[in-house]
Amino acid sequence: MEKDYGFELLHLGINCPDEEAGKATAALLVSLFGFPARDAGISTFVNEQFEVMNFMGRGTIGHFAIGTTDIVGAKAMLEGKGIEFDPASATYFEDGRLKLIYAKNEIGGFAFHLTQKA
Repeated sequence: MEKDYGFELLHLGINCPDEEAGKATAALLVSLFGFPARDAGISTFVNEQFEVMNFMGRGTIGHFAIGTTDIVGAKAMLEGKGIEFDPASATYFEDGRLKLIYAKNEIGGFAFHLTQKA
């Protein structure tokens, strides 16, 4: 039996060609559904489940974030299934633990990253 890594979809990233298109896309989501928005500099989080990028980010279409309770174990398990990760994309907590890392693979035109859940 495989370990439970507590996988959860955290957000969907939507690529936009530039900041103007990103802001317009975020504003449309807000106006249609009444979701709150949070400016994150390079992107706008809408209801925290949509990350509207202000540029063409990773992935042909965009990306999705998968949260896990054990990022190191989940990464190793996925590597055993043929997924490759981009070490240059890794970010770390102040204490040195892995926080986030992107896979090199795409799924249906979407890049994805693992994120360590609190």
